[in-house]
Formats: sequence, structure tokens, C-alpha cells
Amino acid sequence: MTKIMHVRDKCIGCNLCAQQSPEKWKMDDNDGKADLINGRDNKGVQTLVIAPDEKPLQQTIAKQCPAKCIHVLEN
Repeated sequence: MTKIMHVRDKCIGCNLCAQQSPEKWKMDDNDGKADLINGRDNKGVQTLVIAPDEKPLQQTIAKQCPAKCIHVLEN
């Protein structure tokens, strides 16, 4: 199982994730930070299970994130 973990408090709202993967990411109109679409939130850490074919793009996004608040994990 592969999942994305987003530490929302560290997000700087650069919009890189939402531009590259609008089906998984959106920008919050209230505070300008990114949110995982359909992600589960646990005290500011959002997680979402993704399909194996989605992993390469999400890994690229995680590497490019200037705040380093996106992680792609294997369980």
C-alpha cells in the first residue's frame, strides 16, 4: 500500500502540488495551503492511499515541494 502524507502546518502554499496533480491536490481558499482531496486529517497531518501507478508523480511532487511537507510512504 502506498500513501501520501502531507504535514499541512509546514505547507507554504506554493501551489506546485495542485498544479501538477489537480486530481489529488487543491488549494484552500481560507488559508492558501494545500489539501489532499479526500485525504484523512489527523491533527494537521493528511493521508491518502494512492494506486501504484500514481506513485511516480506524487514522489516527484514530494521531491519538488519547497517546504518538504509531502511524503510518499510504503506500508
